[in-house]
Amino acid sequence: MGVLICHSVGAAVAVQDLGRAGLTGLGISRGGAMDRLALLEATALLGAPHVQAALEMAGMGGRFEVTEPTRIALTGATMAAKIDGAPIGWNQSHRLLPGQVLDIGAATAGIYGYLSFAGGIDSPIYLNSRATHLTAAVGGYLTAGDRLQFAPDPEPNSAEVGMTVEERFSGGDIGILSGPQTDLFSAKVRQSFETATFSVSHRVNRQGIGLDHPNLTFSSDLAAGLASDFIQPGDVQMTGEGVPYVLMAECQTTGGYPRLGTVLPSDLPRLAQSRPGSSIRFRFVDFEQADASEPSEAAQLAALRAKVRPMVRNPAEIADLLGYQLISGVTAGDDLEDLS
Repeated sequence: MGVLICHSVGAAVAVQDLGRAGLTGLGISRGGAMDRLALLEATALLGAPHVQAALEMAGMGGRFEVTEPTRIALTGATMAAKIDGAPIGWNQSHRLLPGQVLDIGAATAGIYGYLSFAGGIDSPIYLNSRATHLTAAVGGYLTAGDRLQFAPDPEPNSAEVGMTVEERFSGGDIGILSGPQTDLFSAKVRQSFETATFSVSHRVNRQGIGLDHPNLTFSSDLAAGLASDFIQPGDVQMTGEGVPYVLMAECQTTGGYPRLGTVLPSDLPRLAQSRPGSSIRFRFVDFEQADASEPSEAAQLAALRAKVRPMVRNPAEIADLLGYQLISGVTAGDDLEDLS
């Protein structure tokens, strides 16, 4: 086992994986990474067999060191990163050696960045997950001086790789499905919602994202006395004032506010990574459209693996050049003579 040493960390850095599915009946929402796509990207970059626990860094990373050689991957929100003072790229894998210092600064685009390890973080498992779940009091944010175990890298000398990812850090169009309470809202309200441009508010956390509009509210005359009901990440609730609030990874499991619909799972990463002030627009899609356009996470991972490409680096910028295997084979020099 290797050890990750946290010399300093941002205010909201925690261990996350894909969360705890199937526990809604126990009052525990799924939780896990706010940007699940970023964990799939890291899995592809590291050639891991499945998604493993990583560090989710909201807004700011930290300064880290490891006790064993390992490959790391940096995905999600772009952050300024360096190894021993030398800048390194995002959406790439990198080799990190004992004694080297990894610095990850503030996010320059998006909110949630991810630091993943080839063997995965080996923190305690609770209810089939290593994910921190703040609202369920499972785990907590890391602090300076913390030490986390990570599993050995099966191929620490593998070539560094990278991929090009689609931009998802500045708002945009979000698909939404109608749900059991959509018809509680009048056709006029639904049309206004779909044609409006919202601004991500500062009411943002792992439980949900508030959306602002300068003129419009979205109330329902039929929602009075509505009983609490099952809710899930992606549901778009309207507060008593008619303000939209999109539930996210650590939302509660029941709620009484009326829900206009549910955001498509594939669009939740874009919403999660949109900073306050970003513009958001919604479009309703039917179930047939959603079914045709929503790949499973297994299919997404397969597509991401196909996008991975070796990184071409300048040897003069590789501090540990002599640690790489640079010669693939040796011959006596008479190979062509043997063919005559």
